[in-house]
Amino acid sequence: MNMIKAVNIHKQFNQLEVLKGISLTVDKGEVIAIIGPSGSGKSTFLRCLNRLETIDQGSIEIEGDVLVTDSGQGKVNYAAEAEARQICRRMGMVFQQFNLFPHLTVLENVIEAPITVKGCKREDIVLQAEELLRKVGLAEKRDVYPSRLSGGQKQRVAIARALAMNPDIMLFDEPTSALDPELTGEVLKSMRKLAEEHMTMIVVTHEMAFAREVANRVIFMDNGEIVEAGSPDAIFGSPSQARTRSFLQRVV
Repeated sequence: MNMIKAVNIHKQFNQLEVLKGISLTVDKGEVIAIIGPSGSGKSTFLRCLNRLETIDQGSIEIEGDVLVTDSGQGKVNYAAEAEARQICRRMGMVFQQFNLFPHLTVLENVIEAPITVKGCKREDIVLQAEELLRKVGLAEKRDVYPSRLSGGQKQRVAIARALAMNPDIMLFDEPTSALDPELTGEVLKSMRKLAEEHMTMIVVTHEMAFAREVANRVIFMDNGEIVEAGSPDAIFGSPSQARTRSFLQRVV
């Protein structure tokens, strides 16, 4: 069973067509890296997968459950609201900006969603949250407020917060793009650890070394289309498309 099955995804903002028929399937435990120039539709595609953006055409299934189907008449049909929320909860997302609650401590940021959204008991989720903070190397920061953290530490808290909802899939939208280069490594280390634990992941990234070393598959997007997809060795070693070669020559 596919963890994610997206077929012929189209998305427009006003008259601008941002996604032009994107199709992608993701298997359990796969790490997919999506690369490409800014404005190519990478982040929009990610946001469509968990309904942060609605699509204009196409279909999306998450672990076999239908989030949205194509009516074939220029319209799409989303699952009922309660069902759609349940489906989307299986996906955790980490954004470019950390979006931590400034008035809550690190621990409180991590436990907030499980308590308010899933109704978990505080005493139960605190133990899990402390373990997640250990996993991302921030156990000693549990009682610190976000203003006292570096950018890399904030992003690792954001990863722990997403994991606290026990997602089956993690979506990363350029998680290191807002960080100084010296802070990027600590975030990528946490993501590598998740990959080693066989978490299903889609990572929109400009970190080519991470894509090459960690991903099972690399997707190159440009101008709202998937131009090329393949193994890291194939994409970075011998890309078949001129657009891919041109992009990699600029960034690698």
